[in-house]
Amino acid sequence: MPRVIALDTLAQEGLDMLAAAPGIDYEVRTGLKGDALREALTQFDGAICRSGVKITPESLEGNRRLKAIVRAGVGTDNIDKEAATRAGIVVMNTPGGNTLSTAEHTIALMLALSRNIAPAYQSLLAGKWERNKYMGTQVAGKTLGIVGLGRIGVAVAKRARALEMKVLGFDPFLSRDRAQELGIEPVETVEAMLPRVDYLTVHTPLTDETRGLIGRVQIGKMKPGVRLINAARGGIYDEAALADALKAGRLGGVALDVYATEPCIDSPLFGLPGVVCTPHLGASTEEAQTQVAVEAVELLVAYLTTGAIRHAVNVASLDSKTLASLRGYLDVAYRLGMLLAGMEPTGLRACRLLYRGEIAEKETKVLTAVFAAGLLQGKLDQEVNLVNAELLLRQRGIKLTEESRTEMGSFRSSMTAEITTDQAMHKAAGTIFGQHMPRLVALDDFRLEAYLDGLLLVFRHRDVPGIIGAVGTIFGRHGVNIAQMAVGRAAPGGEAVGVLNLDSEPSAEALAEVRQLPAITSATVVHLPPAGQLPAWLQ
Repeated sequence: MPRVIALDTLAQEGLDMLAAAPGIDYEVRTGLKGDALREALTQFDGAICRSGVKITPESLEGNRRLKAIVRAGVGTDNIDKEAATRAGIVVMNTPGGNTLSTAEHTIALMLALSRNIAPAYQSLLAGKWERNKYMGTQVAGKTLGIVGLGRIGVAVAKRARALEMKVLGFDPFLSRDRAQELGIEPVETVEAMLPRVDYLTVHTPLTDETRGLIGRVQIGKMKPGVRLINAARGGIYDEAALADALKAGRLGGVALDVYATEPCIDSPLFGLPGVVCTPHLGASTEEAQTQVAVEAVELLVAYLTTGAIRHAVNVASLDSKTLASLRGYLDVAYRLGMLLAGMEPTGLRACRLLYRGEIAEKETKVLTAVFAAGLLQGKLDQEVNLVNAELLLRQRGIKLTEESRTEMGSFRSSMTAEITTDQAMHKAAGTIFGQHMPRLVALDDFRLEAYLDGLLLVFRHRDVPGIIGAVGTIFGRHGVNIAQMAVGRAAPGGEAVGVLNLDSEPSAEALAEVRQLPAITSATVVHLPPAGQLPAWLQ
C-alpha cells in the first residue's frame, strides 16, 4: 500500500481526500528538518509540502523509496529539484491554485495605496480625524503597467480593466493579437512602458534578467508620483532604490508583499509614508489553500495509482529507450529554442519546426516540446519543461506546428526552427556532429557551422573587408576572448551573419562599439548552456 506524508499543514479538504483515496495510507508530520526529515522521507512513497519544509540533497540522501514530491503551490524553490531528479523522484506543483488570490491581493494593494487605507486607520487609532491629510486618488482613468502576462498577470489585467483602468503589458511570449483580445496594449520593452504608467506591477519569476528590474535608473524614467506594486517575487524591485525615491518625492507609493530575503522584518521601506507592506499574503486565502491542497492530493494519488504525471517540473514522461534514441537531438532542440528566444525576445506569434532525414521517423513531438521549453526557459512565472511547454505557448496565443520529411537534406538528420514575431521572422537549423555534438548549420538564410554552447554574439553585417578584424580588435581591447567564429553569407559583398563563441560577457561599452561599426546592422548576446549540460528534467 503506497504511503504519503504531509510535511506542512494542509487544508482539511485535502486531508479528507487522502483519507478517502483507496489503497493510500497517509500521515501528517510537520516541522521536520535535518536527520528527522531524511529518515521520515525514507518511509513514504509520496510527499506533499508547502513552503515551510526545506527538502535539500541531504534530505534525500540514500532514499530508495520516495517516488514523488508535490508542492501545494507554485514555487518549488524549497525543493532541490536536481537532487530529486538524481534520486528518480518526480517533483510536481499546482500552478493554478493561487492565481485569483494573488491577483486580488495585487488589486487590494493598489487600492490601499490609492486611498491611504493603512495610515488613515492608524490615524483613527491615535484618536485623530484627518480627512484632508489622507486625500486619495481614484484608479479609474489611470494607466497600469503589467510586466509578465502569465496566469496572474492576465487576471490582474482583467480586474484592472473592470476598474476602468488603461492597461499596458509587456510579455515576450504573449502575441500582440492575444494581448489585444484581452484589452491590453502591448509594449515592446519594459523601458518603453515606464514613462507612461501611473501604476506598475510585476508578475514574473525572479531570474538573472528580472533581478533588480526596477532600480534607480528605471525610476528616473517614470513620471513623478507613480505607484509600484510587487506581489510576485522579492528582488525584482531594488528596495533601497524605492526607499530613496520615496524620500525624494519621486514615487507616490510602494506596496510590497514579497521581499528579497524572507521572512523580512526589517526593510528600508518600513515606516516610510506612502508604503503598504504585507508578509507574503498573496496566496493566503482559505480558497487558495483549499484549492492547492486538493490539487496536490489529486496529482500525487494519480501518480501513485496510475503512473500519470501532470505539472512535473523536473522530469519528462518518457521511457529510457526513447530518451536514449533522441538524446543528441533533444539537446539540439533545447538550444535552438534558447537561441531564437535570445535573438528575438518580443511579440512572438508562431513557431514552426521542420524535421528532415532519419530524425523525422522518431518521436518528433518530444523534440517540439523540448524546443518550446528552451524558447520559454526562465521567461515565465512558473517552471517550464517538456511536459507543459507546448500548452504554455498556446495559452499565450502562439501557434506551434511541426512538419517531417524523411528525405535527407545536406545532413543525415536535421531540424529547423522558425519563429514569427510582430516585427520579423527568424529561423535556425541544427544537427549533430558525431554522436553528441550539437551544431548550428544555418541561421535565417545563411549557411554556417557554429557551436551551440556557452556565450554567443550573433551579429548581422554587410560582407565587407575587415569587419571580422574590427570586431576582434574591439573585443581584444576590452579583454573579451573569442573562442570560436563562424560566418555565413548569401553572396560576396551582400548581407552576412556572424556567430562568435566568447569566453566572457562583453561589457555594455564593448557591445556599443561593435554596434557602432558602419557595416554592423545588429549585434545580440545570447546565453546558452555549456556543452553537454542538459536541464535536470532531461537528464
